[in-house]
Amino acid sequence: MKPDFELVPTFDDLDYVLGHFAVPGRTAVVMTMGALHEGHATLIRAAREHVGHGGFVIVTVFVNPLQFGAGEDLERYPRTLDADLKTAEEAGADIVFAPSADEMYPGGRPEVTLRAGAMGERLEGAARPGHFDGMLTVVAKLLHLTRPDLALYGQKDAQQLALIRRMVRDLNFGVEIVGVPTVREEDGLALSSRNRYLSPAERRTALALSQALFAGRDRHAAQQALRARASEVPSTRARAEALSAIGESRAAADAHAVATTAGGPVAVRAAARLVLDEAARLTPPLDLDYLALVDPSDFTEIGDDFTGEAVLAVAARVGTTRLIDNIPLTFGTFGAAS
Repeated sequence: MKPDFELVPTFDDLDYVLGHFAVPGRTAVVMTMGALHEGHATLIRAAREHVGHGGFVIVTVFVNPLQFGAGEDLERYPRTLDADLKTAEEAGADIVFAPSADEMYPGGRPEVTLRAGAMGERLEGAARPGHFDGMLTVVAKLLHLTRPDLALYGQKDAQQLALIRRMVRDLNFGVEIVGVPTVREEDGLALSSRNRYLSPAERRTALALSQALFAGRDRHAAQQALRARASEVPSTRARAEALSAIGESRAAADAHAVATTAGGPVAVRAAARLVLDEAARLTPPLDLDYLALVDPSDFTEIGDDFTGEAVLAVAARVGTTRLIDNIPLTFGTFGAAS
């Protein structure tokens, strides 16, 4: 029998709940730092769908000091536990595990921590040294404490998700990692707890992050479509005659010309960069940290002849708020990017 929804603040309380309320189904965990929004609620609902009515869904709320560097917003980070409890319950959680920093790290910073390795030093890791070491340390600890069958994370934090998957594989954690697509507001801005810090003018500038990603995606999709069209009929006299017969000679020639010009990763980066360059001239301006088109297996930049899954990622500051976003793309087929 499952307990009624409740807040669980200590290891002992969590151990009691997990030991005395065994459920026949699987257990899922959604790890958060609180300030829950619709993106988190989507994760919790997805967790419920995965484990079913008979399963058990745990939400963790913990603002992890290990993943905040000097000058970052640890003290400023919003703490809204009462509202978080309501959101978690309405989305389908069974319990919220919300330990204090003293409960998680008695005596202060732990002596033994995890290292994210080379992948954790790129992009977000370069901008925030030590961030991923602290993230992996707390994720490992929470996985041990909550003992789930699966853990769900948002794809908005793509590098985080990739590192968690690598940790689980490298260290043989017996848990399934599930990525959930990014949730966006109506204007395209990716949902984030930090969005609340943006003034109306800053928010208008911040839209450039998602607009740049969409521009890169759309440029790639157009290139793929043109290549597919150009390949439909062989480049022979018969091809020209056939196209002329249906009144498409000029359109087909244009399509063929565009399809054979520089495309792929080069075109994607250029289209996204154009949007970001324009945003840098706005008031307030967008201060770009990075724009990267990477292999999700290790977060290294992909080459011009790359085929397979990729991630187009961006990070920037607007005012004092730092935001990240990304979208997945697929190279090497004539289909549109996923």
